[in-house]
Formats: sequence, C-alpha cells, structure tokens
Amino acid sequence: MALSAFFGSSQAVFSAAVVLRAVFLVYGLFQDAYSPMKYTDIDYFVFTDAARFIAQGQSPYARDTYRYTPLLAWLIYPTTWLGFWFSFGKVLFAVGDIVTGWMMFRILRTYHNMSQERALKYASIWLLNPMVATISTRGSSEGLLGVLVTVLLWAVLAKRVALSGFLLGFAVHFKIYPFIYAASIIWWLDDDRIKGHRNSRPSPSATFGNQLLSFLNPQRLILALCSLLTFMVLNMIMYLAYGWPFLEHSYFYHLIRIDHRHNFSPYNTLLYLNSSPGANQNASAQPSLELERLAFLPQILLSAVLIPLVLSKRDLPSTMLAQTFAFVAFNKVCTSQYFLWYMMFLPYYLPDSTLLHSRPVGISALILWVLGQVFWLQQGFQLEFNGYSTFVPGLWLSGIFFFIVNVGILGIIIRDVKSKEPHGRELYATSKATKKTS
Repeated sequence: MALSAFFGSSQAVFSAAVVLRAVFLVYGLFQDAYSPMKYTDIDYFVFTDAARFIAQGQSPYARDTYRYTPLLAWLIYPTTWLGFWFSFGKVLFAVGDIVTGWMMFRILRTYHNMSQERALKYASIWLLNPMVATISTRGSSEGLLGVLVTVLLWAVLAKRVALSGFLLGFAVHFKIYPFIYAASIIWWLDDDRIKGHRNSRPSPSATFGNQLLSFLNPQRLILALCSLLTFMVLNMIMYLAYGWPFLEHSYFYHLIRIDHRHNFSPYNTLLYLNSSPGANQNASAQPSLELERLAFLPQILLSAVLIPLVLSKRDLPSTMLAQTFAFVAFNKVCTSQYFLWYMMFLPYYLPDSTLLHSRPVGISALILWVLGQVFWLQQGFQLEFNGYSTFVPGLWLSGIFFFIVNVGILGIIIRDVKSKEPHGRELYATSKATKKTS
C-alpha cells in the first residue's frame, strides 16, 4: 500500500530521485577528502582541467586525454570559479539524469498509454537506480547524453521531424555513437507512420525510380537535412575555434583508441598487449592489432544496419535499445558508463518483455549480467590494487563470459521486438476491428 501511494505521486518519486543524487554528491565529497580510493571519476578531472584551459584562453585539448567536444568543457565552465563550484559539473550531470527521467515519464504516459503509477514505476528504473545516480555524481557526462537521446526519442514519436533532425545532429556531435539511431528513425518515418493509414508498400512491378521516390518522402529528407546541417555547423564552429586538434581528439582518436583499463570487452587483453612500448614493431602482435581494427565491422553491421532494418517498424524505442545493447556489447572498449546508454531504453521495453514476464529468464539474465561484472572486477582489483598479473586467463575469460551473457540477453531482446506486429499490420488490424464494432 505504501509503495502504491509512493508511485502514485510524481512529486514523491522525483523528490526521492533528487535526494538520492544529493546523498551521493555529499558522500562523494567525504570519500574524496578522507579515503585513498577517490569517489570522483578521473574523467571529471579531465573535463574540469579542459574548462580551466578555456578560462585561460587556451584550447581544451591542451589537456592530455581530453577526447570530447569543446562544448562539454564550456558547459562546465563554472567549475573554474573558486569554492564549491568545482562540483558544478556533477550537479549539472545529476540534473540531466532527472530531466531524462521526466522525459521518460512523459513518453510512457503519452505514447505507451500508461497510468501515472505504472509510468512512474518504469521511469524509476532510471530515476531511482543507484548505478545511474553514482555514475553521474562521480562526474560522468552520460547524464547530459541521456537528455539528448531521450528528447530525440520524444521528438520522433511526436513526429516533430525538424526538431528530431536537429537533436540527432547535436547528439552525434556531442558523442559519436547516437549516429546508429539514424537508420532506425529514417526507416520508421514512412508515409504510413506520418499519415496514419494502412501500410501501402510499392508493388513488386514498380520501377526502381518509383520505389526510390516512395522511400525519399519529405519527412526522411527533412530529418536527413536538419541532422546533417546541425552536425556540420557545429563541427565547423569548433574547427574554426580549435583547428585540427578538435577533429583529431573528438573523432579520429576513437578509430585507433587503445584503452585497456576498466574495459569489460574481450578485446581488453589485446589492447593491453598493443599498448606496451614496441608492440607495433613486434611481429607477433601484428595479428591482434589487425583484429582490433576490424572490430567495428560486426558492431556497426549489427547495430546500425541489420537491427534497424528488421525491427524499427515494429517498436522504435525497443529497437533503439537493441541497437545500443549491440553497440556496447560488441565495442572494443566497454566500460560501466556505457551501460547507461542502453539503460535509458529499458522502461519502454520491459513492460511487454520476456525478461519481466518470464521470471526464470529475467532473474537468470540479471544474475548472470551482474556476475559477469563481478568476476571481471575481482580480477581487475587483483591487477590494479594488489599488483597481480591477471590478464590471462582471469580478465580474458571473465571478459569472454560477460560478452556471451550480453549476446544472450541481446538475443532475447531481438526476439521480443521481432514478435511484435509491424506498424502497417497493426494499423490495418485496428481499422478492421473498428469497422466490425461500428
């Protein structure tokens, strides 16, 4: 009864979400001051150092390892002021979490036709999730990315195409990976979706030109134009301000990234071997280097091509979950912050999912997903704090185990979404039922 009353009040849920983040922020100050193991993420010091360079009239890329758009450093410019303002960025990221949760609530209410209580329960998967709150209050910028991606989803579902294009271009500039959503959104934006009538596919006898004209409807053209224009304008502004270092560190670096710390990916051991001095001159290391360079092929093929084509017309939010899950699982660098990228889509997928309605499957998947991280972190702790070399077989095997678990969960998600009725059939079935009733 108490839980029902709690989730029946949006004020109670959002107040609890704010308090949760405030507690973590205060606790973080205490741990940073008195514990050798710091609460604040190392990336936050990178962000704030870059902001300090900007305040001194220099480039944010004067700070080694700053690999982000200059916009991020500008957004946390107040951290360069004296006193408690150093935590401004953490507060901003935590506020981003709350705004993301609010937009989730709105989407669930408006486009999933949920009651307020049920919508708040599912939005709380994000709002009251300690992992989400911890990552943002430690100084990770994923909270801001959550706002961009969730507002993008809302704009697409609301059929605000020009706004969707702007948000997509802005999100890709801010963090590269949202480009994978372009294929799903474009495939979703057919004429039937906009006009709301029965699916009318081009006949097999239609010429290629007619089929192409049918595909290139005004909505898809507007989305492509607005997103490309936004992305190019932002990049041009940043390039004029900061030159080649902007392109090198914001984009090209990620193609050759070698990051073996806190990396759950099976590629972790190979990345470590290639990060050692002289690895490029070592002939035995060359095959692994080539393998890493090709790692993006299955990742992009699955997340940006196959999944959108097969699933997006059935359920766009769940398709975006499957895309993101695949992108993270197959990425050569996989850290805890990346899990937030797909967690923000869970509230839309879980209500009708096998993971929720088949308890043995759902509980097993959750336990295995957590155990995969526990095994890896135990080996990582032995390596980084106790000085034991656990790369092989410890970290390598735990990385493979976690990858297999993720592939299994991805398979469940894809099967669930694929079992849903395509948009055109659903509309037709609804219209037929309406006629019979009348």
